[in-house]
Amino acid sequence: MQLIQNYFPDLSEIQLQQFEQLEALYKDWNLKINVVSRRDIDELYLRHVLHSLAIAKLISFKPGSQVMDVGTGGGFPGIPLAIMFPETNFHLVDSIAKKLKVVNEVVDGLELTNVKTSHSRVEDVSGTYDFIVSRAVAAMPTFVHWVKGKVAKKQKHELKNGIIYLKGGDLAEELQDFPKATVYELSDFYKEAFFETKKLVHLPLKYKG
Repeated sequence: MQLIQNYFPDLSEIQLQQFEQLEALYKDWNLKINVVSRRDIDELYLRHVLHSLAIAKLISFKPGSQVMDVGTGGGFPGIPLAIMFPETNFHLVDSIAKKLKVVNEVVDGLELTNVKTSHSRVEDVSGTYDFIVSRAVAAMPTFVHWVKGKVAKKQKHELKNGIIYLKGGDLAEELQDFPKATVYELSDFYKEAFFETKKLVHLPLKYKG
């Protein structure tokens, strides 16, 4: 928890309580339905929560914005972002039902009112979103294909509507067809060694009506 407060010192009491509750909720549910590895559970705040919140270092989502988290798994980055931006609407999507069961229980436990979930492939989700976030569920060309037509036309933020993607390693090859992509080094946001090879990619996508 101290890690979170070091990097995000202006959290409200409710946000602090919700971030604190995460560990107990995930430890409890992970015993019943294994969605996070043992090692990652022990380092939940570093490897999952802080990692997810790198997106909040890039952008502050505005009230009423619509954000979809594709392949949310155990709820990352969607749940930490939903705590950070309580007036933004988050739609967490995953095709694996048991993972969403844990997500739903954590959302209920935290009493988050700005999260909805769908057990679905992203291609089958209707509606448009200001941003589509994810943590390395596929190579960028595949991901762009999945979310085609799901980016909203109206711009509410300085950062252009599109994909915000957490990924590690060398991204040169998978981004070669996306000259508008901007890559941010997480080591510019965080000093922990875990983030040395981690990156954040912003890819603006045009609305296709």
